Amino acid sequence: MQSFKSIFCLLFTVCTLCFSCKSEKKETPKETLPTELNAENSSKSLVYAKKFSVEKTGDITVVTVFSPWPDAEKDFKYALIPREKAAAITLDRTAYDAIVLTPIERVIVTSTTHIPTLEMLGVEHTLVGFPQTNYISSEKTRALIDAGKVKDIGQNEQINIELLIDLQPELVIGFSINNSNPTYKTIQKANIPVVYNGDWTEGTPLGRAEWIHFFAPFFQKEAKATEVFSKIEKNYLEAKQLAKKATTKPTILAGAMYKDIWYLPAGESFQAQYLIDANADYIWADSEGTGSLSLSIESVLDKAADADIWIGPGRFKTYEDMKQASRYYAEFAPYKHKKIYSTANTVGKTGGTMYYELAPTRPDIVLKDIIKAIHPEILPNYQPFFFKPLL
Repeated sequence: MQSFKSIFCLLFTVCTLCFSCKSEKKETPKETLPTELNAENSSKSLVYAKKFSVEKTGDITVVTVFSPWPDAEKDFKYALIPREKAAAITLDRTAYDAIVLTPIERVIVTSTTHIPTLEMLGVEHTLVGFPQTNYISSEKTRALIDAGKVKDIGQNEQINIELLIDLQPELVIGFSINNSNPTYKTIQKANIPVVYNGDWTEGTPLGRAEWIHFFAPFFQKEAKATEVFSKIEKNYLEAKQLAKKATTKPTILAGAMYKDIWYLPAGESFQAQYLIDANADYIWADSEGTGSLSLSIESVLDKAADADIWIGPGRFKTYEDMKQASRYYAEFAPYKHKKIYSTANTVGKTGGTMYYELAPTRPDIVLKDIIKAIHPEILPNYQPFFFKPLL
């Protein structure tokens, strides 16, 4: 799992303007989120998320995932039935990839990005297991781990199946980069439903955050999901409008090298969308693709040596770290002028980079951080949470 998770997160989250999945473990000061989520209840259909749907017919809720991973060859359809109505409902099991009784009381999730969503819905107490719990940064869930209420079930592609079965989960929420994960098939053979979460395949920041509506029906928390997402959406759109007031449009470099290849967000990616919404001039904004670009250091230097600001230099925490890693980094103007902003210095108690865990559900904070870096005059009193000046 260590090598798989490190490589996967490196190559995937490189496009999230960063590169590594794990930071060195150490005690760190408590981080305080800059925005509380206290919104009035409201109701709305999916607006930004394109990779799943939720349809309710009578007592049955059908959740369909269209893209659990890129280029998936089939949709995955899950039928959710209220526990108290199960005896009176008959379904064709062959029509669904899983049939789940709700509300779920015992769940296992497999990505740290799932943790904030459980907490936002107020159902973190239902979590009974997680692969490599040391990756979890949230203080609320770490307290459950420390109390022995959340068990470490091994590594994601090598989950301890016996332990998982002993925990008696009613549902496993998984993620995969393809359809070849034998672990999930083994879990399903034990008659434990597995559903795929594909939020990371969404093309926009708000689209990823809207996957809280994917989780909600499993816990009968639809109203709470609407409440939470409405506030996030409002915060994000207000920040986007605020960024339009900027009178300058700095040029932006992103990403860093891995084994002599420079990875940075393609122009149609959700990571590039953050920069566009922050009213920045992203140098590769016109490039095609929703993933990452793989470039040579020479081509990046030729195009971005004089960039104004560098957002997301990977795992690096200090300018000295970058200099030691590659002499080429020092040739860029943002390095020379100390205009580099990184997420690597916001870590949890066990050393996990909080960006990887929390950012997908809080795009409003990410956008404000980037606006603060690019247009500090727009948010003079704002304290960044993820993206902070490199040390």
